[in-house]
Amino acid sequence: MATPLKSGKQSVNLASPPRVSKIRRDPPPMVKKVEVKDPEDRDTQTVVIGVIAFAVALFIVMLGISTYSGWSPGDYNVEVNLG
Repeated sequence: MATPLKSGKQSVNLASPPRVSKIRRDPPPMVKKVEVKDPEDRDTQTVVIGVIAFAVALFIVMLGISTYSGWSPGDYNVEVNLG
C-alpha cells in the first residue's frame, strides 16, 4: 500500500492566540447625508417638465407642417388705420 504524500503546508496550531495585524488602517469614511425630496414636489416638477416638453414638441410639429405646406406669416398684410 502507498503512504499518503506530505502536504507542502505547515499545520496550524489552533490552541495558540491569533496574531494581531499591525497594519494601520484609515477610519471608514463619513457617511454622506442624502437629502430626501418630498414626493409631491418631485411629481409636480416632473409634470411641469412633461407639459412643457409636449408643448414644445407640438409647436415644432406644427411649424414643420406649415413650412412643408408653404404657409408663411409673410403671406398676410396687416393694415393699421389710426383714425
